[in-house]
Amino acid sequence: MTTNGESKFSYLFIGLGLGLGAIGGLMFALLARKETRELLRERSSKTLDYLNQHAGKLRESAEAVVEKGRKFMGHQCDAVDTHTEAEEQAYHEERRETLGG
Repeated sequence: MTTNGESKFSYLFIGLGLGLGAIGGLMFALLARKETRELLRERSSKTLDYLNQHAGKLRESAEAVVEKGRKFMGHQCDAVDTHTEAEEQAYHEERRETLGG
């Protein structure tokens, strides 16, 4: 059987162990928090670089598509203008024939 003095001594060791464990845990948490911030900062910068790179590729693709569309519409507009001019010329010739004879 333990005496009152021995009991207090074991409680003292348990208390010291818990206190040191708590202090160690807090120190580890502070260090881990700093490492976590650094890790998040590093990953976010890598992600931003990745997104900027792909945004540039998408921008180039979009510019190419727009340019092709402009060329296509330019040809279509030329064809429409030519078609309209041909119709107008045929109309005038038909009118001349009708009025002239």
